[in-house]
Order: sequence, then C-alpha cells, then structure tokens
Amino acid sequence: MDLLANIPYPEWLNPGDNAWQLIAATLVGLMSIPALAVLYGGLVQKKWIVNTMLMVFTGFSLTLVVWVLYGYNMAFGTAAHLGGNDFFNNLVGVPHTLLNAASSQGQAVSDTNTVVPFHFPTATLAYFQFAFAAITPLLFLGGLVGRLKFKAWLVIVPLWISVVYVVNAKLMWGGGFFALKGAVDFAGGFVIHLSAGVAAFVGAAIIGPRLKRDRTTVPSNLMMVAIGAGILWLGWNGFNGGAPYYAGADTGSAILNTNLATAVGVLTWVFMDMLLTKQKKPMFLGAINGMICGLVGITPSAGFVNGLGAIAVGFLCTFVVWFAWNYLSRVRPFSKVDDALGVVFTHGFAGLVGGLAVGLFADPKMAVYLADDGKSAAFSVGGWFYTHSFHQLWEQFLAAAWVIGYTAVGTAIVFYIAKVIVRGLRETDEVLEVGDLAMHDEEAFPTETFAERVSALSRH
Repeated sequence: MDLLANIPYPEWLNPGDNAWQLIAATLVGLMSIPALAVLYGGLVQKKWIVNTMLMVFTGFSLTLVVWVLYGYNMAFGTAAHLGGNDFFNNLVGVPHTLLNAASSQGQAVSDTNTVVPFHFPTATLAYFQFAFAAITPLLFLGGLVGRLKFKAWLVIVPLWISVVYVVNAKLMWGGGFFALKGAVDFAGGFVIHLSAGVAAFVGAAIIGPRLKRDRTTVPSNLMMVAIGAGILWLGWNGFNGGAPYYAGADTGSAILNTNLATAVGVLTWVFMDMLLTKQKKPMFLGAINGMICGLVGITPSAGFVNGLGAIAVGFLCTFVVWFAWNYLSRVRPFSKVDDALGVVFTHGFAGLVGGLAVGLFADPKMAVYLADDGKSAAFSVGGWFYTHSFHQLWEQFLAAAWVIGYTAVGTAIVFYIAKVIVRGLRETDEVLEVGDLAMHDEEAFPTETFAERVSALSRH
C-alpha cells in the first residue's frame, strides 16, 4: 500500500478551521465542567455543593445523549416543513441520529451556511453546538438550587432541550424563521442566556422558594467562585470566538471584543457599588456579577461590533442589570420568586439588552465573512448608529419577544410534566434541612472519611 496516496482528510475540510472549532468547543465545554460546577458550588451553601456539582455533570451528560440521538438535527438539520406558513415550515428540523459514519464524518451542512460552506465534518459542528446546548440548562440550574428534587432534574433536562432549546436554536441559528427575517444572535444572547434567564425565573416560581434560613446565608467558598469565574471568562473565548465557524479575522475581533466588554462590565459594577450603595464598598461578588453581565451582553454582538461598540455594550448591560438587581428585585413579580443565584438578571436581562444592542451598535464594516475580493463584507450587520435605520432593532425585538414567550410557556409545560413523572419537584423539608448528606450520602467537606461513614452505617 502506498501510504503517500492516502489523503488524511477530504478536500472540503480545512484543518485549521476544524482544529479551531474543536478547540473552541472544548473551551465552551470547560465553561460547564468544571467552571459552572465550581462557580455554583462556591456560591451555594456548603450543604448543597455536592448536589449542585452532580446536577451540572449529569445535565451535561444528558444533553449530549439527547443531542446525538435527535437534538442536533432538530436544531440544525433539514426543516420539518410542518406547513401553514414560513414560520411553521422553518420551526424545527427533522429528528434523526448522528450514530452512523456518514452522519458523523460527512461535511457539515445546515440551512445556516448559505454564505460560505462549512469546512469541517458534522461531528465537529455537532460537538461545538452540543457545548452550547449543554450550558443552557446548567445556567438556569442556578435559579433552582437548594430545593429541586434530583430525579426531577434528570427529567427536566432532556425534556427542556427537546421542547424549548432546539426550537429556539433552529429559529435563530438553524436557518429558521427569525434567521430568514434578519434577526441575528452571534453566539447565544437570545438562544442561550435570555432563555436561561426566563427558564430560571419560571422554574423557580413553579418549584417555590428555598427554606427561609437558606435564603439568607453567605456563599460557601469565594475561592471556588474565583476559580470557576476565571475559567468561565477565558472559556468564553471559545464561546464567542467559535461562533463565526472559521479561524478568520472575525474570530480575533470577537474574542477581543468579548474580553473588552467583560473588563468594562467588571469595572462598571465595582464603581457603581462604590458610589451608589449604602456601604459604598467594592465587593468581589459584585465584580463577578459585572463580569457575567459583560460576557453575556457582548455574546449576541461580539463579531458585529467594533471596539467602541464592545465598550458601550459592556457598560450598558452592566448598568441596566445593576439597577435591576438592586431595585427591580424588590418589586413584584421578582420579589416573590426565589431565583437563587439571580439568573434572570445576569443572564436574562443582560442577554435581552445585549441582543437589542445589536440593533444599535453593530458596525456594517465588521465583516463576519468576506466577499470574493477579500476586502468588502459578504455578511455583516448594521445598527442604528451606522445606518440610521431601526430595522435591525425591530427584528431583534421580535426575536426576543418570541424567546421570552415561548421559553416561559415551554418551561412551564416541561416542569409540570416532570412534576407528574417524579411526583413532585421539591425535596421534603426534612431533606432540605440536611442537604447533600441526605440526598447523596456525600459531603464536599466531610468531618470524617466517606469510607468510615459507610462502615459505621453498615453496622446498624
């Protein structure tokens, strides 16, 4: 056999793009495990660390199984053409698996790649988009910690991905109705963060609040929070940097804009705490909130805005969320819903404001894809400050309204189905008093070894 005649990859595959997309997907995966496991584990009470981390790891795993079996093709596959009009014809894709060789190694094809073709296999695109899908329920988990029954979580995740996520992803990213109308979401401000914020709020309202004393306790470990937040921040380079699907110029712009907006978000929240709170002191948790606001806010526009736009987005999103966190949280309905980690604010509000900001700050000279001349833009987005037209803002508004309404209704349906299946969404108050040890027979920081405890229990 002449080994030199064997081509390691097909002619349509670009090894640089393929390698970057897999690296970006891995960075996004790190945002879930370990970043969210460690971040949330540090934010919750000591007695809920194991439960929170286990739900992160199982949610990640459940999503991958659903994604490979049918979810990916429902979000990015051939439209099901349900009939009636353009909306229903482009609402969701035909469900089928990625389990055979052709589905895995063939060139990635989607209704999204109408400008330029994908230069990597379906497996690469599927894994990249899986990491996006997986982090979404893990984000809204932050609103539910401290009282959700673990069995209910195992039902909620696959149902929510199947009912809510794939539809939003198809409509915005998979060549669906809102994508055809011109709405854009660079890397998930609407599909991921706005929907996660809505789901957290609706889910928390349905489940009910934590035990009263659990709502007034401080985070278990700020060092864990710092580690998780740091991985989350740098992992976002793959989140937004992978969104163009190519290792091109816009990838670098998206990553720089992401970090710039985030830095502005951190500083904005810290300065607002120093100037506008009763204590007038900078707080580390405030800085983390500002970081998340910057990251979430720039996500819908990272490759569409220039540096000035990134600064504006980071400041605007953090400014709005700071006021919502400190004042809107005191009025109905927000004051009546125990969103444990404030997901509706840092992800829901920031994702909404950031997605609408595309219609204001997107620079049409920021080329996501270049034309054949290598200079002009084959695809870019223009906001009001450059085009003096509100068209893009209007399209963003319509898409946001859909995501909010559909996610709220879909989430409620999923939670009530799960409630019937597992006979209740909450653990009993007796279990909630104990936490991890009652639910999982494990503790994050046990006073004796696990082996000793099991041996002791077995003697009785």
